[in-house]
Amino acid sequence: MGNCFGVRIKAESPFHSTPSGGNSKNVSRDRNGYSGSSSRVSAASVPPTPRSEGEILQSTNVKSFTFNELRSATRNFRPDSVLGEGGFGSVFKGWIDEHTFAAVKPGTGIVIAVKRLNHDGLQGHKEWLAEVNYLGQLYHPNLVKLLGYCLEDEHRLLVYEFMSRGSLENHLFRRGVYFQPLSWSIRVKVALGAARGLAFLHSAETKVIYRDFKASNVLLDSNYNAKLSDFGLAKDGPTGDKSHVSTRVMGTYGYAAPEYLATGHLTTKSDVYSFGVVLLELLSGRRAVDKNRPSGEHNLVEWAKPFLMNKRKIFRVLDPRLEGQYSLAGAQKAAALAIQCLWSEPKFRPAMDEVVAALEDIQAAKDTARSSRGQEGARSHNHGHNHGGGGVRAFRRPSFQGAAANGRVAYPRPSGSPLYA
Repeated sequence: MGNCFGVRIKAESPFHSTPSGGNSKNVSRDRNGYSGSSSRVSAASVPPTPRSEGEILQSTNVKSFTFNELRSATRNFRPDSVLGEGGFGSVFKGWIDEHTFAAVKPGTGIVIAVKRLNHDGLQGHKEWLAEVNYLGQLYHPNLVKLLGYCLEDEHRLLVYEFMSRGSLENHLFRRGVYFQPLSWSIRVKVALGAARGLAFLHSAETKVIYRDFKASNVLLDSNYNAKLSDFGLAKDGPTGDKSHVSTRVMGTYGYAAPEYLATGHLTTKSDVYSFGVVLLELLSGRRAVDKNRPSGEHNLVEWAKPFLMNKRKIFRVLDPRLEGQYSLAGAQKAAALAIQCLWSEPKFRPAMDEVVAALEDIQAAKDTARSSRGQEGARSHNHGHNHGGGGVRAFRRPSFQGAAANGRVAYPRPSGSPLYA
């Protein structure tokens, strides 16, 4: 079915670049194909933009692949190697040697994901360059790893670590043997991991606004660790005494903050709003925008807000597939956090560090409740009856997590359709 409502809002890029048909032969590299600086940073300032294409490519510490190397790694971009498709292009599965990064036979070495840009305009090249700029310098456990890139003649490719469970979007909204409902504990874990990734980007050392946070851009590894991907729309945050960055509107319909849509003023609180939308998707199992829903339920935020504001009605929003897996207190805290992130007035939204702290509390409470239930169950068994107590009411039923597909794994598929001209 794909991302029916992942409508991109196209706009400018903060980079000065050479024509999209240029090549990278003027960029200095060492004998292994690496360019520029000697180390990636985990929490250091990204050099301010705009910068030239050459400066961006020189400052990264990822491998510069040749087109032939990636063609060999993906078995000539075979159709049965496609992991996902979208407005940017197609993502292919490939194999390379862990140490030399040379192409190897399928089933050996390490698995990679290769995103190949469609040859359809300068905007795609700018977003390709933005990804190299940010992911080529930043490292965090909750950001997808960029292993390398290819800039050769008209070819633009990006090479990432392989995320075996694909996108959060598919686990939430697709049905099938490989996409069984995510349990409550895993949804909290995914939300926390994504929140940590955004908090890192927003930190004083990094100062990056992600600008396109949505379920399809959150990828999951084999242990359901969440990592942010697709940095094509990322932008440096405000500097000095500036409160915001003024831009043309960019993002995805249903996730973009209302004040950003109205004014083009971009802040970290814009990302917080988008996070609130995804948190609501995690809680409800519903898409941010779904025209297949009954009238009045097309927009998830508008439909859910009245219920979330009333503690007695929040269960009307919660995914019925989660019944019995969460505590009353945990559900109320998660709903309250979603409401805070979705405040219309940006100044009332929490910072992502605060969101992380709140989700850590919810996760810890769940762990405590699980331990308490085990102890309570033992006492009940020994005494032949169930002891009531003042603890949190919590119920659990078995959850079934589908195994990752051996073939296709869903990766972000951004749409190239503009919402605003």
